[in-house]
Amino acid sequence: QGTILPAPNFNPIMDAQLLEGALQGISCEKDVLIEILTQRCNSQRLMIAEAYRDMYSRDLITDLKENLSHHFKEVMVGLMYPPASYDAHELWHALKGVDTEEKCLIDILASRSNTEIFQMKEAYLMQYNTDLQQDIDSETSGHFRDTLINLAQGTRMEGYADPSTAAQDAMILWEACQQKTGEHKNMLQMILCNRSYQQLWMVFQEFQNISGQDIVDAINECYDGYFQELLVAIVLCIRDKPSYFAYRLYNAIHDFGFHNKTVIRILIARSEIDLMNIRQRYKERYGKSLFHDIKHFASGHYESALLAICAGDTEDY
Repeated sequence: QGTILPAPNFNPIMDAQLLEGALQGISCEKDVLIEILTQRCNSQRLMIAEAYRDMYSRDLITDLKENLSHHFKEVMVGLMYPPASYDAHELWHALKGVDTEEKCLIDILASRSNTEIFQMKEAYLMQYNTDLQQDIDSETSGHFRDTLINLAQGTRMEGYADPSTAAQDAMILWEACQQKTGEHKNMLQMILCNRSYQQLWMVFQEFQNISGQDIVDAINECYDGYFQELLVAIVLCIRDKPSYFAYRLYNAIHDFGFHNKTVIRILIARSEIDLMNIRQRYKERYGKSLFHDIKHFASGHYESALLAICAGDTEDY
């Protein structure tokens, strides 16, 4: 359900030559970069980078960084990372930047599978020679930190569901929303971070039965700050990841003017997974298409690159 698919009749050598020509010209031919890099899947882009290195003894990412600027550079460079390396890159900058970017940590860690988390941690260690969990521990605090570390362990059960314990878990969650002690918060995050998606579907239903309230409303009422945002993100991702990302994109485009980093990160990270579904949810929920909203807020080659990844339909204008 991605928007970027493998290109037919793919020729990495020809693509590498075209990119080199575009980057080395007197004025960088940005349209050529967009045409190639947004129309090849990630594994093809990695093959192009390899061909580029073999032919010119230069690194394509380095050349892109040197020839491009601002948000357009972020998009083109971001496309060149394998998914796990891109997640690691984003987490590193979120943790080690001037200010910790909590929303980036939430987006990535609340939505990735165990396998994706393991690959991301390996990439993080290789790229930055430091441990992701240690960095989360030193750069964040409180129950927000504990929940992130729990997610970063990648220990969620998979495929397992036990109806007999669902009501028990729901009761614990309900008590955690009433009592709000440290111990209750720990129980709350342990259940949300470690139970399987299938199990939590049943737990949320039982929670509704016990409390007469939706779990998201209960969390919003009882907790605040980034801890609350993280818990809600976990619940929303369990229910429907494309809806969660549609909601995050809408906020990034409308709430803060245009939060470029969030828009770029989600479009790149989901481009081969579920960006078609995200577009669909976006249009259903907000009445305007994602394509329309990006066109309205971004401009120039940056806009062209985002729209090419978004791959809208003609009626989306």
